[in-house]
Amino acid sequence: MTTLNRLVLWNIDHTLVDVGRVTREVYAEAFQRTIGRPLVRLAPTPGRTESEIIFETLAFNDVVTTDDHLPAFMRALAEAFATRRADLKTHGRVLAGARETLDALGRLPDTAQSVLTGSIEPNAVLKVTELGLADRLDLEVGGYENGVYSKAALLELARSRAGAKNGVQYGESATVYIADSPRDVQAAHIARSPIIAVATGSATAAELRGAGADVVLPTLADTDAVVRAVLELTGR
Repeated sequence: MTTLNRLVLWNIDHTLVDVGRVTREVYAEAFQRTIGRPLVRLAPTPGRTESEIIFETLAFNDVVTTDDHLPAFMRALAEAFATRRADLKTHGRVLAGARETLDALGRLPDTAQSVLTGSIEPNAVLKVTELGLADRLDLEVGGYENGVYSKAALLELARSRAGAKNGVQYGESATVYIADSPRDVQAAHIARSPIIAVATGSATAAELRGAGADVVLPTLADTDAVVRAVLELTGR
């Protein structure tokens, strides 16, 4: 019998954790440090990469961008997040069922778990580390915002990294993305990978179904439902 190598990639914000308060404070500080004046309006964040959020935020605040803005803003984001790592525990939270679902999927044979996120790597790692989820995920092979690739391309990159590290091949249909926004659904479709969407972010279940998610769940609280969906989507 052929062994199925399965890869589960997790979105972080509003799928596994909610650190919205800290994120808003960090963006305000990074904007002030980079532009030299207070942030008035932050761009929408669900399903987007950091560079998309930064460029739209700059436009919303009447900033004429230059080539220096993106790297400077990303550096400021990383520095501001690092100084608030304690706030992640105080004001952040792990969403219902996330910890239990990570544990349950981790017990499946031939299954690896990592992240696919629009956050830059240092901030993504801080979020899951400070909220106690890092030991359940292989963060070394994750897909992170790097200013170049779309989320669909980052999904492919994470799949390739995980395969190279583990000495196996993760097929498109054996790589499941779990996320919470229609933009994440679109990224999974482009990468030809199945997606489980949870209505724990700003999108409703109806919007996620309308975007074409393979499975839509209200939350991660029903661990068995998530595991069953992963198994069914990957042919087990």
